Amino acid sequence: MRAVHHEGIRHTEEVTEVPILITAQQSLPSNIFPVPAMLLLGPTGVGKSPLGDAIAQNGLFGRRCHHLDFGSELRGAVSREELSSAYSSNELDFIHGVLEQGLLLENEHFPLAEKILGLFLERVGFDSRNLLILNGIPRHTGQSKDIARIARIHALIVLDCTADDVYHRIRNNVGGDRTDRRDDDKKLIAKKLELFRERTAPLVDYYSQHDCRIYRVNVSAATTSEQAYQSLSSLAAAHPPISLVAEPPQR
Repeated sequence: MRAVHHEGIRHTEEVTEVPILITAQQSLPSNIFPVPAMLLLGPTGVGKSPLGDAIAQNGLFGRRCHHLDFGSELRGAVSREELSSAYSSNELDFIHGVLEQGLLLENEHFPLAEKILGLFLERVGFDSRNLLILNGIPRHTGQSKDIARIARIHALIVLDCTADDVYHRIRNNVGGDRTDRRDDDKKLIAKKLELFRERTAPLVDYYSQHDCRIYRVNVSAATTSEQAYQSLSSLAAAHPPISLVAEPPQR
């Protein structure tokens, strides 16, 4: 038996246990952990993935950045052969369920999240001079405690957007990342917004109490990833996290 979170409701159901074959620490040198990271937060449709891609393309604080889009990694695990080969059939079935039913990974599922993180870091050749941009994990405070052994989150990038503007952005695919998304009907969007308010938004208070820098970027119905990146860059240049810039990365 396990507890799942389905569209904001916790319940218990019978499932097959998912064997975990690899963890982040097993797949990479242990001396790089916890890796330096920043966390992207914002409701569905606000443009986290396009902004994460822009950060990866342009960098921050003179560091090479790698954007871990957790949702994209989940979708790739079940749709791309070069990624799915790393997972067992039970793991793939479980990931399918997460995607189809709109579940959050709860604390007991974190070994699977850790495996996904480890495979990503290995694939991009991450080293201690780089910066990991987390998008989609952690999604709640339970995960934030688990992820601390893998990634040290120095700052949060919080994208603020009204619900009306979220609907407009998704309807018009402003970020260019909503093509062929099967989870973008109005009812599901409303449930995702509620889930974000209830379980993910509290991460801002959690990390602010742990001395993380908080960068707030206002997003309108028409804000592009380039505009969001420029706003973030200005904030980051004016108020860089001391823990990231105290020791400049080696070249």
